[in-house]
Amino acid sequence: MKKTILTFGLISGAVSSLMMVVTVPFEGRISSDKALVIGYTSIVLSFLLVFFGIRSYRDNVGKGQITFAKAFAVGIAITLISCICYVVTWEIIYYNFIPDFMDKYGARMIEKAKASGASAEAVQVQVEQVKKYKEIYANPLLNAAMTFIELFPVGLVITLISAAVLRKKPQSQPAQSPLPA
Repeated sequence: MKKTILTFGLISGAVSSLMMVVTVPFEGRISSDKALVIGYTSIVLSFLLVFFGIRSYRDNVGKGQITFAKAFAVGIAITLISCICYVVTWEIIYYNFIPDFMDKYGARMIEKAKASGASAEAVQVQVEQVKKYKEIYANPLLNAAMTFIELFPVGLVITLISAAVLRKKPQSQPAQSPLPA
């Protein structure tokens, strides 16, 4: 079980981390809406390995059988490993390469609010929200927690769906007739 979980978890984490490394340099050049679509699409693609990991476990270790609970346990473990890889990658990138990310992101959010014709009060609310996020992201533990929370629900949903789709109970053997044929 450990080998399957580690293999698929690390591959999933590598895919999501690689996609982050490839897309982060373009974060200021594309709209935040497109960045969200690209980001979550890459996250969903990386979490497809949860499905394949559960299936691999079912077919190779479980001899073609797996309960929902066991499938969920395998899937959530793969998800956790993938999330940890993603968080570690983000922390490295954020603190070493883009420490001004929140300043730029906040400025774009405030500019977007102003451009939408929001009232001065609404813009001020946005400014205050940006300040709170900057404080949160300045703390490495809170930064890691926010990054984990961004990713984990997607993995949880994919784990639940995969466990439900892939569960396979043992087939009962037909009762044998006491009389020889």
